[in-house]
Amino acid sequence: MQIDRGLPAEALAKAGEHVMTVCNACRYCEQYCPVFPAMEQRVAFGKADLVYLANLCHNCGECLYACQYAPPHEFGINVPQTLAEIRLRSYEEYCWPASLGAAFRHNGIATALLLAVACSALLYVATLMTNPNGFTQPALAGDFYSVVPHGAMVSLFGGVAIYVLAALVIGLRRFTRDVGLVRPLFEPRALRDVLTLRHLHTTGVDCTTDEEARSPWRRWFHHCTFYGFMLCFASTSVAAVYHTAFGWVAPYAYTSLPVLLGTAGGAGLVIGPAGLLALRRRRDPALSAAGQQGLDESFIALLLVTSLTGLALLVLRNQAVMATLLIVHLGAVLALFVTLPYGKFVHGIYRTAALVQHAAETSYRVDPVVSPLYRNRWMR
Repeated sequence: MQIDRGLPAEALAKAGEHVMTVCNACRYCEQYCPVFPAMEQRVAFGKADLVYLANLCHNCGECLYACQYAPPHEFGINVPQTLAEIRLRSYEEYCWPASLGAAFRHNGIATALLLAVACSALLYVATLMTNPNGFTQPALAGDFYSVVPHGAMVSLFGGVAIYVLAALVIGLRRFTRDVGLVRPLFEPRALRDVLTLRHLHTTGVDCTTDEEARSPWRRWFHHCTFYGFMLCFASTSVAAVYHTAFGWVAPYAYTSLPVLLGTAGGAGLVIGPAGLLALRRRRDPALSAAGQQGLDESFIALLLVTSLTGLALLVLRNQAVMATLLIVHLGAVLALFVTLPYGKFVHGIYRTAALVQHAAETSYRVDPVVSPLYRNRWMR
């Protein structure tokens, strides 16, 4: 049963309540992942409970193929797809500003690439107006700041970063307020689960991509993407310390720490997203929501463009094409930044918070039925 993404929120919540009620009566899948133990601690499934369970789900797909009530059974139980629809709806509802929630529905590869082109074009025009010689003078030994001054680059991306951080924090605050997070955002066990993607192993075997088809590639490509992103962030942070604290101005040597970190991160951000994109094309569509493909692939496309142009810029930084390539890379990075609060990136933030909540419920035996926090939320 394919759930219509255009369903009103109340109808989607009703569909989720039906699925979870049947699962709570059956409990065959309780050993697969944290969703089912968390489900069993609840006697009713309100909107906030469904949002929590949906973001706790890693979409491994194991429960669909094990379910005796899955389609074509008249109950039509499809946990991965139902929770994916609820998860997508939660992204829209918690984003800030709320008027941009519709951006989640219109994400796609074409949209992502057009945004990157538009940002690059704006940066190109701005550079021509402020630094007319930036594209005509010979490349100055890879000196990016001869094209875009350091102050301008910091002001632009610093301003965008502040906005993006505010939007992500407000979205997370809305999520934790509704879900009722019972512990601060620090749980060693939850952090371990985030960093290892332990729940893509299901019951100790690899993640499934189709019935009777399992492999470790989805987990490994996720690792390449996540740690590649973190290495690139570390590279930028180290370079900022070099410039501001020590006065060591770029370009840096190929053997320097910022370049080594950035190269490793860029490689991870090519391998991971490219692998995930390939896996998406082969994965059983019954495991995904109707609007998930565009959301996933637009984020993957921006990561790929950013990493490929960054690596090309590193290799060709002493060539005449450096100035143009720099603008293309900065445009891709800017497009990636401004879409972070309105794209697939937010799933990592909400899932981390859900894993923290799950660690609290299991480690400290928080009872969501009788806990004052939950009782107050249900009585509002």
